Amino acid sequence: MLGQPVSPGSRGAGSSGSRLMAQAGNIGPGAEGRRGAGAAPGRASWRWALALLWLAATWCWPRASGSAPSRRWPVPYKRFSFRPEPDPYCQAKYTFCPTGSPVPVMKGDDVIDVFRLQAPVWEFKYGDLLGHLKIMHDAIGFRSKLTGKNYTMEWYELFQLGNCTFPHMRPEMNAPFWCNQGAACFFEGIDDTHWKENGTLVLVATISGNMFNKMAKWVKQDNETGIYYETWTVQASPAKGAETWFESYDCSKFVLRTYKKLAELGAEFKKIETNYTRIFLYSGEPTYLGNETSVFGPSGNKSLALAIKRFYYPFKPHLSTKEFLLSLLQIFDAVIIHRQFYLFYNFEYWFLPMKYPFIKITYEEIPLPNRNKTFPGL
Repeated sequence: MLGQPVSPGSRGAGSSGSRLMAQAGNIGPGAEGRRGAGAAPGRASWRWALALLWLAATWCWPRASGSAPSRRWPVPYKRFSFRPEPDPYCQAKYTFCPTGSPVPVMKGDDVIDVFRLQAPVWEFKYGDLLGHLKIMHDAIGFRSKLTGKNYTMEWYELFQLGNCTFPHMRPEMNAPFWCNQGAACFFEGIDDTHWKENGTLVLVATISGNMFNKMAKWVKQDNETGIYYETWTVQASPAKGAETWFESYDCSKFVLRTYKKLAELGAEFKKIETNYTRIFLYSGEPTYLGNETSVFGPSGNKSLALAIKRFYYPFKPHLSTKEFLLSLLQIFDAVIIHRQFYLFYNFEYWFLPMKYPFIKITYEEIPLPNRNKTFPGL
């Protein structure tokens, strides 16, 4: 089995973890697909993310520009040799992968149907509300024709989306504190009603038992080395072919990587349209600022450290209505008026000189892969 996630969940907008996949020990749930939002002691409220998206989507401002030293773009997502135990401070409101189970070993001559699964984020709490905005969670379903059993596999946040997107400002710590892990979740059964009612449950390929077993080994490795969630895709502009500075790492990317692996193993995918939710930030060329030690350590840059903490402070959870409205104004001022955003990526900080249209949610078509064809950037 890939891991021992603790609890079930309500899948979120794009990620997941599993008993089979996550070698993370007792962890909490995610907030992507239909999973929940918000977490306990270390929970950054998801409402801030939505508020920020709303602000950017409804206001228009003149264009801006920015520059930084030449680097390799997009910045490669950092992988790790093992998955660390989560800090006890990080607690999820909705348990991660509550019904997770080991990935079965299929008989080599079995025939396995592969299903594309998609439903609105946080559907368990808000129904199809976010589906109208095309904010969707992605997963994969399997059905063994020999046993008749169904299975669901997905990838999402251990501590909800807010915690993966924004840090906690703990009084006893000088640096922002992040509760950010994502993992794969595998469990028996497919909730047909959930996926069909407001989303998608469609057959995309048929594979052999041998191919499934090889995929399962790859998923374990992918899950153990890709440990953290990344909400944003950062680009220079919405224009086709625009420079991409940073790629997201979420539920949809896990599905795309899995499809790619199955194609490499020989799977033939149907020719159907498949769309995925992406959340973009638009900025000029990012500037590298440093890691936690170089920015917040004893010899760090005190003015920069203060600026980063001030930027993240309005995103803190558990606010009164008055505090919430004031925080919205602060977020608007920083991102839209002053065009500033501090991104935490690969456990390092970057400055983004924000550009119009600042933030955008898209629902883009990404074709199913061709057999044995490799696609970069997944």
